[in-house]
Amino acid sequence: MQHLLGPRMKELNVRPVELSYSRLLADVKAGRIKKVKLTGQTAKGHFEPESKGQQGKRPEGQPSVAGEFFCHVPESDDEFWKIMRSRHVDCQVAQGPLSGFWGTMLMYLLFPLAMVFVLWMLIMKQAQTTGNQALSFGRSRAKRNSDNMPKVTFADVAGVDEAKEELEEVIEFLKEPEKFQALGAKIPKGVLLIGPPGCGKTYLARAIAGEADVPFFHISGSDFVEMFVGVGASRVRDLFEQAKASRPCIVFIDEIDAVGRQRGAGLGGGHDEREQTLNQLLVEMDGFDPNAGIIMIAATNRPDVLDPALLRPGRFDRRIVVDNPDQSGRREILEVHTNGKPLGESVDKDVLARRTPGFTGADIANLVNEAALLAARRDQKVIEMDEFEASIERVVAGPERRSRIISDREKKILAYHEAGHALVAKLLPNTDPVHKVAIVPRGMALGYTMHLPIEDRYIISRAELLDRIAAMLGGRVAEQIVLEEITTGAQNDLEQATEVARRMVCEFGMTDSLGPLTLGRRQGPIFLGRDLVEERNYSEEVAGEIDKQIRSIIDSCYATAQTILEEHRGKLDKMVEALLEKETIDACQIDAIVEGISLEEAQRRAEEKSRKAKPTAPLPIPVEPVPEKRQPVTGRAKVESPAPVPA
Repeated sequence: MQHLLGPRMKELNVRPVELSYSRLLADVKAGRIKKVKLTGQTAKGHFEPESKGQQGKRPEGQPSVAGEFFCHVPESDDEFWKIMRSRHVDCQVAQGPLSGFWGTMLMYLLFPLAMVFVLWMLIMKQAQTTGNQALSFGRSRAKRNSDNMPKVTFADVAGVDEAKEELEEVIEFLKEPEKFQALGAKIPKGVLLIGPPGCGKTYLARAIAGEADVPFFHISGSDFVEMFVGVGASRVRDLFEQAKASRPCIVFIDEIDAVGRQRGAGLGGGHDEREQTLNQLLVEMDGFDPNAGIIMIAATNRPDVLDPALLRPGRFDRRIVVDNPDQSGRREILEVHTNGKPLGESVDKDVLARRTPGFTGADIANLVNEAALLAARRDQKVIEMDEFEASIERVVAGPERRSRIISDREKKILAYHEAGHALVAKLLPNTDPVHKVAIVPRGMALGYTMHLPIEDRYIISRAELLDRIAAMLGGRVAEQIVLEEITTGAQNDLEQATEVARRMVCEFGMTDSLGPLTLGRRQGPIFLGRDLVEERNYSEEVAGEIDKQIRSIIDSCYATAQTILEEHRGKLDKMVEALLEKETIDACQIDAIVEGISLEEAQRRAEEKSRKAKPTAPLPIPVEPVPEKRQPVTGRAKVESPAPVPA
C-alpha cells in the first residue's frame, strides 16, 4: 500500500514554487513548461519532471518532480512572448481585478484615499456636533428665548418703577396695537437702556422677554465682530433676517457699545471691521427697507462713546436711564432678596435701607447672601441683624484681617487717628452721623470710620463740603496734637480732602476770588466714574490762584479740626481708651462718650430716634432688584481708611 501511494503523497505535498523570471525563461527553453496562465503580471503553470540526463544540471532547491509554479513577469516584455511562441507553449491570459496602469495606480492610492475619507467624515461629524460653527462664521449667534428658560416678569423687578412704566408701554403696544394705532401712534423702533454697571439693564430685558408674547432674540455686542473680515456685517444681516421671519419680535443687544462705538474715533478707517458692522446695523435698523414689527432694545453703560447716527430718532427713539435705587427702592429690593430666607426678629429692613445708601440691587443681593453665609458659618437657624451689619462692613470695607498683627504703638496711633475722624465729624453740624469706628484691619485698611447718611442726598452745600474736609483731616490733626508727629496713615485722607477742595474751586465755583466759573474740562465715561482726558483751559495765573484757593480751603478746615480736638481733648482720650479696649465702637457708645451720658441712655435715645424715622405708611413690596452703581459724590457709607503705618 505504501509503495502504491508513495508517489501520489509526494505530489500532494508539493507546494507551488516561486521561480525567478530568468529561470522561467530557461525552463521554457528546456521544454519543461508546456502551459502557462498569465493573470495580470503573475504567470502560473505546471512544469514537467526533468529527464535523466538533466537531473544533475538543475539548480539547488529546484524540484525534479512535476509541480506547480508561479512567477512575476515584467510588464510589456516582448521577449517573453517570443520565447513562448517559439516553444509552442500554451498561453492563457486572464484579466486581473487590478491589472494595467489604472489598476496599479488605484492599488497605490487606495489607502491614502481611504485615510482622507475617514478624516473628512470625522471633521463633518465634529462640525455637526458643535452646531456647524466651523462652516457658519457669517451666521448670527443670537439666541431665541425658549420656554425652558427661567421666566422673569416685571413683577420680579423692583426699584426702577419709571423704567418699568416705559417698557410696559412697549409690551402693551405689541399686545394691543389697535389701541395706539387708533390715535395714529407708531410703535417705538428702539429703546436704549442707560445706566451704571449692575443697575439691572439686562435683568429688565429678561423681564421684557418674560412679559412679551412675541419671539425674543438676545445677543451680546461682542458676538458680532470676529477676526475674519465681513463676519460682523454678515451676522447683522442674518440676525435681521431671522427677526423678519418671526415678526413681530424683540431684538436685545447687550453692551451695544462694543459694536456701536463712534466712527472715526480709532486708527482704523472706513475699512475697519467694527465700522462695517456698525454701518450694517444702522442700515438694518432704519434704512431703505422698512423693518416694521421689529423692536430693538439695547443696553450700555457707555452712552458717551456711541455713534450719533445710532442714537437719532428712528433708530433708538427712547432712552431710559436705569439709575441707583433710592431708600424706598432699596427697601423693596431687600424685600425681594430676603423672601424665603429665615429672618430673626431683630432684622429691620427700613434700617438696612437707610444704612445702604448708594448700594445697587446687585450690591444688596450680595449683602443678603453674605449675611446668610455668615449665619450658616455661625451655625444659626435664622439670620439676625448682627449678620446684616457685619455684611455691610464686609461689602463696604472688605473682610476682617485678624491675622495681621499690629504692635501696641501702631494700634495707639490708629486709635487716635480714627477717634480724630469720629470726634470732628460728631461735633460738626453738617456731617453725616458716625455709625461705627474700628481699628480692626479690613481689606487694605488698618482702621475705618463709617458714616451713615440720614437720607439720600443729591445736592451738597458748601458748608457740608467744608465740614467733610475737616472730618477727613481729623485723623492727621489728632496724630499731631497727641503724638506730636505725623505718619503715613493720613495718605488717603489727604488725597480725598484735596480732591474735594479742587472740585469746589474748579467745578462748583465755590470761591470768591475766582467766582462761579468751571475751570478745566474733563472728558470720561458718564457712569463709570473715571476721567480719561482733562483739558486745561485756563492761564498760568489762574492756575496759581487755583492752588492758592485749594490751599486756603485745606488750611481753614485743618484749623477747624485742630480747634475742635484741642477743646475736647478729654473726649478724644476716652474714645481712644474705648477703641483700645473693644477695637470697635458703635454710634451709641460714641454718643455716650461725646455727650457724657450712660450707654443705656444713649441706646434709649437711638431707639426713639429710629422709631420716629420709620415711615407711617407701608412701602410697596415688589419682587426683584435692579442692580445699579454707586454715585461717587452723593450717598454711600464713607470709609476713611489710613494707609499702613510703617514700623
